Amino acid sequence: MTTTSPRSQIISISDLGWQEFRPGVSFKILWEDKATKRRAQMTRFAPGAQLPLHRHVGDELIFVIEGALSDESGTVTSGNVGYRPDGCVHTVTTKNGATVLAVLTGDIEPAAERGRAPGSQIFTLSELPWIETRPGVRQKRIWEDKVTERRALLARFEPGATLPPHRHVGDELIFLVEGANADESGVVATGNMNYRPNGCVHSVTTQNGATVLAVVWGRTEPI
Repeated sequence: MTTTSPRSQIISISDLGWQEFRPGVSFKILWEDKATKRRAQMTRFAPGAQLPLHRHVGDELIFVIEGALSDESGTVTSGNVGYRPDGCVHTVTTKNGATVLAVLTGDIEPAAERGRAPGSQIFTLSELPWIETRPGVRQKRIWEDKVTERRALLARFEPGATLPPHRHVGDELIFLVEGANADESGVVATGNMNYRPNGCVHSVTTQNGATVLAVVWGRTEPI
């Protein structure tokens, strides 16, 4: 009996509508797994917008696409990453506005005080080294939780670089920061996402090069 592995899903972000969360803050849900309360969303902050004090029940990774976003731990500027651990309590503000990609593994709830809650972390990607993982492909390892086999990384593909067929053991979300790559489901262009479900078998190619942000649950294995 032949079984067919699930295919990756291309998420065209511009096709999704904005929803207002509060004055000056809008969001669009890009991907969601309600069973595990995991989701990816894009959030847009108008200049001067803010989120009042809140607690993260589950954690959150953010990538600032444009603008800058601040909290009590500092400012995450365009092209950089912030991590809000489970239990983090903070406020969020922006002076000139921001557009942010966020991957969450739980909920947020209002909070009355910060107390001894953990702070957020800021990762300045220009300070992280490139590591060659195969010819034409380099990575910056941004964040990792070895207990849950989760990680965030930036990958750069040179023109013509490929990833040979492999299987995802656990799932993965990628965001195309620049350029485009492709697999058996089609081409993922700049500003769009690709979701690789658990069990997905595919290869990855790029004609003119690509830079991608990847959030991975699990690992991959050659086939």
